[in-house]
Amino acid sequence: MTENKHKRFFTWLGLLLLTSALVLVSHLPASAQTAKHYTDLNFPPLPEVTLPEYDRYQLANGMTVYLIRDPQLPLVSGSAIIGTGSRLEPENEVGLATITGITIRSGGTNQHPAAELNQLLEQQAASVETSININSGSASFNALSEDLDTVFPLFSEVMRDPAFAPEQIELAKIQLEGQIDRRNDDPADIASREFRKLIYGENSPYARTVEHTTLDNVSRQDVIDFYQKYFRPDRVILGIVGDFEPRRMKALIEANFGDWQAPTLEVETVIPSATQKYTDGVYLVDRPDLTQSHILLGHIGGKLSSRDYPALSVMNGLLNGDGGRFFNNIRSRQGLAYSVYGYWSPRYDYPGMFIAGGQTKSESTVPFVQSILKEVDRLRADKVEPQQLEFAKESILNSFVFNFEQPGQTLARLMRYEYYGYPDDFIFKYQRAVKATTVEDIQRVAEKYLQPDRIVTLVVGNKQEIQPPLSQLDEDVKSVDVSIPRSGRSHLN
Repeated sequence: MTENKHKRFFTWLGLLLLTSALVLVSHLPASAQTAKHYTDLNFPPLPEVTLPEYDRYQLANGMTVYLIRDPQLPLVSGSAIIGTGSRLEPENEVGLATITGITIRSGGTNQHPAAELNQLLEQQAASVETSININSGSASFNALSEDLDTVFPLFSEVMRDPAFAPEQIELAKIQLEGQIDRRNDDPADIASREFRKLIYGENSPYARTVEHTTLDNVSRQDVIDFYQKYFRPDRVILGIVGDFEPRRMKALIEANFGDWQAPTLEVETVIPSATQKYTDGVYLVDRPDLTQSHILLGHIGGKLSSRDYPALSVMNGLLNGDGGRFFNNIRSRQGLAYSVYGYWSPRYDYPGMFIAGGQTKSESTVPFVQSILKEVDRLRADKVEPQQLEFAKESILNSFVFNFEQPGQTLARLMRYEYYGYPDDFIFKYQRAVKATTVEDIQRVAEKYLQPDRIVTLVVGNKQEIQPPLSQLDEDVKSVDVSIPRSGRSHLN
């Protein structure tokens, strides 16, 4: 960053902090007041959440654009969602999408090699980033408003004309290989990774893992082909928020993306399905070095589009947090857990999971699992107390406003809903449905969606120290192998 850039940026930052301090001082009371008991505190109702004014339109090439003007700070940020994802990569090339997402940016462009691109962005105190996750690709930029004419063309260039420098592809592979070698260092990571395999199956695109052998199969041409197949304007939703003049911003978008033509051949994307592979059983990753167990249990879940999702999210509130059943009964009263939780966790376009778990000392492992299962049964069998229901609903509704604190949050939500085919008022329908949730709704969805006979249990812990043994939960405790297959090539050079 140049010296002038430093000065301009920190001048704006200083003015912002000074203004905030003056506002705070002006609201301080003239004299200290006697502290009130919390039961005597009165709070005004939270304001109704409304969407900020935004503009949505499409370019002739099919690219969708969202604009939200926010002149509070002299900054502009943009993000794009691209219709791709690692779930679309070949099974024998797991890691291809991740490498592509990294090297779109790190490999530079055909006009600006990586080092030159990095220097140009650094001089403008700007950033451009790209990545690909399970469901989508993303590209983003951040810049000072006055530098938009310089940074935005670089952002477009990265998206449209990456060079995929061979040395950067090799570096990305080496970094991923290092992550593979370290992936058994954290027992919580082991539990999360292996539990997905138990639910979806080890070959499912929602659970499979990058291996040295699959990285060996990824060539530079594979990366280029994957990029060219999915990075096209008719699969891009671009959103920009910040301090800009709308007509000038539209002209800048048209100048940099308007001539990007989609190939005539349509891309038929079939979203991979998901089903539960193992429908019961107790599984163990034996780690003799551990003094506590990391436990996950659950089964396949559903989608956010379910009409019962609002009631299920209220059910989550009944289980979790300070005041939730898991916390009160398992952690506080029985002292069986360092942490405990349980969530119905849906996904936008494929089934999520119901997942419960936590961490406990080795000798409390079996009582911990039994207590979780008991609370699940109790929720299915007994009606919740009205005051518990109201507390769970109010917790959700009172936090609702924080989904819209910044215009960028609203923009991201609008883009995400469009990407997955949800209505733009989905969150408000959800809010109304949470308010309308009844005691009967909770018992109905708990009975319908929580399925104790399909629960899979995974423990990452010290087998010798788990007493009573896991066989008290299931006579046939299955061992999970987490050894790391080696590749034919040396990745340490």
